[in-house]
Order: sequence, then C-alpha cells, then structure tokens
Amino acid sequence: MGSLSALRRGSLATVALVFGFLGLLMLGIVVIVDFVLSSRSFPYSLVAVAALVFLFMGIQWAISPAIVRWAIRGREEVTPESNPWLHSTVSSLAQQAGVPVPRIWTSSDAAPNAFVFGRTVRSSGLVVTAGLLDRLNADEVRAVIGHEIGHLRHRDVVIMTWVSAVPLLAYIVARVGFEALRGSRNVRGKGAGQALLIAAFVAIVSYLVYLVTQMLVLYLSRTREYYADAYGAAATKDPQRLASALTKIAYGLSLARRDSEPSGLRAFFIGDPVKADQDYVDLQQRMQSFDLDRDGQLDAYELQKAVETERRNHWQRANELFRTHPPTYKRILMLEEIDEEMKRGGLPSDVYKFV
Repeated sequence: MGSLSALRRGSLATVALVFGFLGLLMLGIVVIVDFVLSSRSFPYSLVAVAALVFLFMGIQWAISPAIVRWAIRGREEVTPESNPWLHSTVSSLAQQAGVPVPRIWTSSDAAPNAFVFGRTVRSSGLVVTAGLLDRLNADEVRAVIGHEIGHLRHRDVVIMTWVSAVPLLAYIVARVGFEALRGSRNVRGKGAGQALLIAAFVAIVSYLVYLVTQMLVLYLSRTREYYADAYGAAATKDPQRLASALTKIAYGLSLARRDSEPSGLRAFFIGDPVKADQDYVDLQQRMQSFDLDRDGQLDAYELQKAVETERRNHWQRANELFRTHPPTYKRILMLEEIDEEMKRGGLPSDVYKFV
C-alpha cells in the first residue's frame, strides 16, 4: 500500500496543474487583448474573465446530476423494501467510510457496471446496472459497491466534475476563436488586423490548453480508479473478490458492446465500455503470461516479475494516455499486491481508514 501516497500526490499535483493551465489561459487572453487594444483595463478585465469562467463551471456543476439521471436507462430507486440486501450493503459500507448513504438506483442496462455521481457527496447517487447484479455474485457486488463508496470518500464526484470543465471550456473558447478567424477573412478596415491577431492567439493557445488539460484529466481519472480500487479492497478485506468482479465486468462489457452503444457516462463507470473488447483480450493474454507455473494464480514471485515487466513496458504506458480507466489487468495486479500484503499481515485491520 506504499503506492497510495504516490496516488494522492499525483492526484493533487494533477488538479493543481489543470487549474494552473486554466489560470494561464485566462491571464494570457486578458493580457494580449489588453495589449492589442491598449484598453489598460488590467486587472479588472482578468476579474471579469475569471467570473465568467467560474460561472460556466458552476452551471455545469449544477446541472450535471440532472443530465446523468436523464441518461440512466430504466432507472428505479432502491428502497429497504424493494431490495433489502442491496440497500443494507450500500448503507453499511457508506457508514464504514464515514460518508452519507447515497440514493441508490438500479438501471435496466444489461451491461455489467456501476457508478456514483452528484454535486456533492451528501447529494450523491449510486447506480448499479441489472447486468452487474445478474453476472456477479453477492461478494463481488459488495466489492464493486466498496469501490464506488471509495469514490465518494475521496470526493471524486466533486473533483472530476470541476476539473473536467476546464478542457471543455478551453475547447469552446478555441472553437469560438477559430470561427472568428474564419469570419474575419472578409473583414476590412481599421482594427481588422488587431481582431485577426486576437482571434488567432485565442484559438491556438486555447486549443493547446485543451489538449494538455484533457490529457491531465484522463490521467486523473485513471489515478482515481486505482485509488477507489485500493479503498474497496481495504474496506471489504477481500481484494480477490474485486479482482474477480473486474474480470467479469470486462468480459460482460466486451459482449454488451456488440449490440449496444456505450452511453456518455463512460468516465463514471467502474469499467470502460468503449475499451472493453481490447481490455478483455489484454487481460487474458497478460494474466496468462504472468502465471509462469500455469496454476491459475499469481504467487509472490510471479507478481513481482509481472510488476517489474509492466514498469519497463513504455509502449503500454503510452497507449494508456488516452484512456479514462487503467487496463483491467493492471488494476488486478495492484489488487494482487494488496492481497499479498494482507496475507503477510502487513496491513492493520482498519487500513481502510487510511485509504
């Protein structure tokens, strides 16, 4: 579990970088406009731009839960009467994590998945698909719920909503800038050159900020998935159940994609429906290659060799840059490491309190 501190540091540094790029974008736009137009309105113009930016982000934060609820297929709210086991399982894990019990829904989606969403942890919701409840056994479902409660404990519903607004905003500004450039070709007269310069600067810089912050947000999303996996394993004291759940989810999603399109909720899910086919193939191939004695399990030596191999695999790491989720086999390797530490007695019984 020593890598958890690295996960925390990586998450904090990424959030700081995303908002740092947002600040540089706002400052750059204001300074160049102020310079070209000689308006001498700085720093008041920066305050005005910042206010507009955070208004945009606040609106997205406010309306996103309603959009997510609208996108859930055939949702039904879970009550203690309609599904006593599911409701009590979520309640006990939420109480253990020290977070409010989220509203619980089931979705009619046949693909096995689960996710949490909301403006705040207190107003959050948890969605479990029919496919997840059908394909996984009770212990595996509990492990998945532990993972989702980990997202609430780590405030991911709030963090990811705010940081994901930054590349979206940069992209919108870039599009406006490029459209202004296109329209300025027919503009003549005094000030046309200045307008062209401003539009070009805004479009190019905004698009660069969009590319960089989008990569940072994807990295943050992958990091938060590892972090939630670690919490789920620690809270349930059963990393193997979460590992088997992730395997079944990857397999189920690889089948579901053939007859259904993944929804726009991709980044919220415990498993990525877009990469499901390749993810499951990679999972089978990698785990077989890591299992040197072909006994169906990874012992301590095999696990160590697998981790060393993956650390040297720079091509695979580069391929992950565009993913919202880590490859399933890497998540399972981390869970195997946690399981080995638990078997050696290297972790306290209340380790979940520190994850």
